[in-house]
Amino acid sequence: MDFYADKIAARLGGKNFGIKTEVYKFERIKQAKDEARRKHPDVALIDLGVGEPDEPANSNIVSLLYQEAGKPENRFYSDNGIPEFREAAADYLAQIYNLKGVDPHKNILHGIGSKPILAMLPICLINPGDIALATIPGYPVTSTYTRYMGGEVYQLPLLKENAFYPDFTSIPQNILERAKLLYINYPNNPTGQVATREFYQKVVEFAHQNNVVVICDAAYGAVVFDDYQPLSILSLDGAIDVCVEVHSLSKAFNMTGWRLGFVVGSSKIIEAYGVVKDNSDSGQFRAIQKAGIHALSHPEWTLAQCEKYSRRFDLLVEVLNEVGFRATKPKASFYCYVQCPRGAQSGVVFKNAGEAADFLIKEAQISTVPWDDAGPYLRFSVTFEAEGYQAEKKVMQELSSRLSKLQLLF
Repeated sequence: MDFYADKIAARLGGKNFGIKTEVYKFERIKQAKDEARRKHPDVALIDLGVGEPDEPANSNIVSLLYQEAGKPENRFYSDNGIPEFREAAADYLAQIYNLKGVDPHKNILHGIGSKPILAMLPICLINPGDIALATIPGYPVTSTYTRYMGGEVYQLPLLKENAFYPDFTSIPQNILERAKLLYINYPNNPTGQVATREFYQKVVEFAHQNNVVVICDAAYGAVVFDDYQPLSILSLDGAIDVCVEVHSLSKAFNMTGWRLGFVVGSSKIIEAYGVVKDNSDSGQFRAIQKAGIHALSHPEWTLAQCEKYSRRFDLLVEVLNEVGFRATKPKASFYCYVQCPRGAQSGVVFKNAGEAADFLIKEAQISTVPWDDAGPYLRFSVTFEAEGYQAEKKVMQELSSRLSKLQLLF
């Protein structure tokens, strides 16, 4: 008898743990990229599936980390974070989001990246039988931990006909009665849609009317273009009573591997998160938090990245439309989200976005991310590796050439 047959928790599959044959989407993409490189070693892969910045953090941030890392006072546990980081986060929110009056000591706590924050919040809120409302496609961590806690997830599809916003009127009454939280993500990954004050007003009213807590994932909040300005849901009247907003330094300051973020909002939820966090980790390294303070005081570094992404989107959208996609430039995030082709003139037919993505990487060494949660779509990212405008143009010219040869059908 297998010693572990009855040892692994049911939430991980119980006795079936380890024998599941389904491959996680991003692992499948990684395998496809590795295979493309092996089969075509002389052809550079155009990787438009990367969801993280293509540049490292600003050298000033790195230098400060180097200076702080060896200081004796930084060796101690930081537990729920150093107060200076909370204060820097509050100042940042006031400057970038015009969010005034947030008490850094009651309404803000740090996290070892936004992912652990999104994992811990359901632990604060969900009892067995409770329901989390979650938009799809989207980041699955909050939904996963809802299920771990014995809760259920009711999915709200982000459809083109609803401008990639959730339709709250479609939720059955019996679901609303058991709903405990709502997870949303704007600017949105993967659709690139941004929130408006009107949409956030609907969210806040929905939360009050239905007694649900809103978790707003704002990882891409400061990565904006053209005339769109960063918008916090907490700037709406009544929002701070029912909402928490999760921020990350990964996207705005190219600090992906540094693992630093913070959550801001309802003091009661922040307090509950602090209890769970205190029993889950001992806080991020103090030197990293101090480097994060330095980053938060220099939003101009984010603006420089936004200018780069904006010009790349201009190039990418033009190429995609030339070959038959119906692409529009998003107002924020890294992503251009387009309906996938139905096939190619060679006779191949795509049953879903996954098959389209496989075709692109096998036949043209172009890596994208497929989404089939709410219709067949492909996500193209502008975080590809290229130094300077001329290099970016060269990548896009090569992309155009390869896509044109495929003779895609739409």
